[in-house]
Amino acid sequence: MPMVTLVKTLNVSRLVRVARKRGLKFNMLMCYCICKAAKHIDEFYTLPENGKLYHFDLLAINVIVENCNGGISSCDIPFDDNFQQFNTDYKILTSKAAAESQSIFIEDRMIIGTSAMIQTELDCIVNQYTDKFANPMVMWGKYRKGLFKTTLPISFQFHHVQMDGGHAARFLDLLQKEILSFTL
Repeated sequence: MPMVTLVKTLNVSRLVRVARKRGLKFNMLMCYCICKAAKHIDEFYTLPENGKLYHFDLLAINVIVENCNGGISSCDIPFDDNFQQFNTDYKILTSKAAAESQSIFIEDRMIIGTSAMIQTELDCIVNQYTDKFANPMVMWGKYRKGLFKTTLPISFQFHHVQMDGGHAARFLDLLQKEILSFTL
């Protein structure tokens, strides 16, 4: 399975300020910006699986939530350009997955995986190679507060059949632009 991982440190100062000022979840803001950046890259709509390429018309993002039984549940959030709708869906679906201890999956959208381990600062995360998941995956830990900016190292893993390094690098650049220009 030809998986590739790129690592980049992003300036997330703007998202941290918006999260604090508006009472929003930082991880939700990251997920929104990830989808906003990914929607501009055609390769994000393609999933390599079982020797075939499947094309999707819409995107969703997967988050892992702690559930009421002390475990974790997987939760797919449909992407909507309308920030208020995305935020509403995020809150409703993650709360439901946590309260019911059941994963929520969306089958008709291309899923971008995420893994946020915000309890610790990480320099890099490399996901396990598996034939079960060929979806692109964005991973991060705790952001780092500096004197003038807040940064967040992220790892972006993707299937090389799905996209090339140039597409991935373009996504990371677009993600940084979405974060820096985020407004409500």
